[in-house]
Amino acid sequence: MTDFGIKEALLELGLKDINNGTSTGSDNFSNGEIIESYSPVDGKLIGKVVATSKEDYEKVMEKATKAFKSFRDIPAPQRGEIVRQFGNKLRELKEPLGKLISYEMGKSLQEGYGEVQEMIDICDFAVGLSRQLNGQTIPSERPMHVMREQWHPIGVVGIISAFNFPVAVWAWNTALAWICGDVCVWKGSEKVPLCSVACQNIIAGVLKENNLPEGVSSIINGDYNVGEMMTNDTRMALVSATGSTKMGRAVGTTVAKRFGKSLLELGGNNAIIITPTADLKVVVPGAVFGAVGTCGQRCTSTRRLIIHESVYDKVRDAIVGAYNQIKIGNPLDENNHVGPLIDHDSVNTYLAAIAKAKAEGGNVLVEGGVLEGEGYESGCYVKPAIIEADNHFEIVQHETFAPILYLMKYAGEVENGIAQQNGVAQGLSSAIMTNELKEAEKFLSYSGSDCGIANVNIGTSGAEIGGAFGGEKETGGGRESGSDAWKVYMRRQTNTINYSDELPLAQGIKFDL
Repeated sequence: MTDFGIKEALLELGLKDINNGTSTGSDNFSNGEIIESYSPVDGKLIGKVVATSKEDYEKVMEKATKAFKSFRDIPAPQRGEIVRQFGNKLRELKEPLGKLISYEMGKSLQEGYGEVQEMIDICDFAVGLSRQLNGQTIPSERPMHVMREQWHPIGVVGIISAFNFPVAVWAWNTALAWICGDVCVWKGSEKVPLCSVACQNIIAGVLKENNLPEGVSSIINGDYNVGEMMTNDTRMALVSATGSTKMGRAVGTTVAKRFGKSLLELGGNNAIIITPTADLKVVVPGAVFGAVGTCGQRCTSTRRLIIHESVYDKVRDAIVGAYNQIKIGNPLDENNHVGPLIDHDSVNTYLAAIAKAKAEGGNVLVEGGVLEGEGYESGCYVKPAIIEADNHFEIVQHETFAPILYLMKYAGEVENGIAQQNGVAQGLSSAIMTNELKEAEKFLSYSGSDCGIANVNIGTSGAEIGGAFGGEKETGGGRESGSDAWKVYMRRQTNTINYSDELPLAQGIKFDL
């Protein structure tokens, strides 16, 4: 793997030699268990980190809560300057960090670089926002009174991120949280722990250069047990969790019991509706990238194509033809389109889903399977599959984090296609391919797509940081990144100021003493 500069990338990111393994530099930590990170690209051990024990967690939280008391008093534009410096460091380290993401997670190198670019973009967004954390002035019904609304930092923000975007989702949260005056404690996925270590190394250097406490940004390592420490901790004002719907139910319930705040970004079961007027030059790349990008391991991956019966055969043949051109292999080789699944458990889930679809009556158009032989030694490379299915199939109703695309028909008006698209429990991303204005507007109307993201003539996958990202129903209802998503990281306060010499009461109430 050194041919692709992985060894050099690790060293540039402050990680030790790949042949000796790497650690978190955890001299301040106790005797937590060792987590080993193996690359799904070639099955090799990249390095090791120390899992966070209860004692370690307490040390982290003590530093974080102490840091918050000073960090919140720094003017927001100055906090924005810290984020600006962080973004510039990411620009300098885009290549090595992108390579690490690709090698540890398995996504294509282009996608690895793209993920770092998302981090840079959200930093730029946050820097501008640091001068725009505006409240509002509200007319009062009482003379010589004014009402104002302002926003204050909430405290310690806990971030639980998933393996598929090992750094970008953290940045979406933390860049906004920092400019809002919060401090962050991040539990990255135990499947990609070195990515979080690398990011912590970068921000730790920025904090040190600016004489800021290290508790402004902390990482913890481990499985769901460490996550439970966060969700049960009343010192965690907000827990932002990305993962499965099952995980989200546990997080949301636990945090709600202690009246904390949660931001949930959970599963998706995303569909593209393809109408009779759809342009195949748009349909094919949107559908294929949506289905096979990141080996089908995006929460916005396209799982279902809902195709009008009048164009079904033409669209089906075009999609199948495009699948024959997909190159699967080492994601660090930019000639390849698709890398491996994250691990062997995911491979088994993929195989079980295909078997289930067949058992329910699905017709396989592009056969799946595990790739073997030279270059596929990790055992995590699989073939993207296409299966004709019905929307009511049990397996179709559930999200499978793998490159399996279900094709199905709709007849009649576009409302019938929209009903199929909405006919699942998840509500993250959706799209329609049409050149008919009325169909597009129906899709975007109150009675149209029930998802948090609804696109016209682009796929379900790929979101810009300027818009709020998130979904409805079993996707959890959270919103991250752009628009006014910053408000979740702050607490709202309403102020009323009386600048008269009397005390008139609201609603004209008289209370004479």
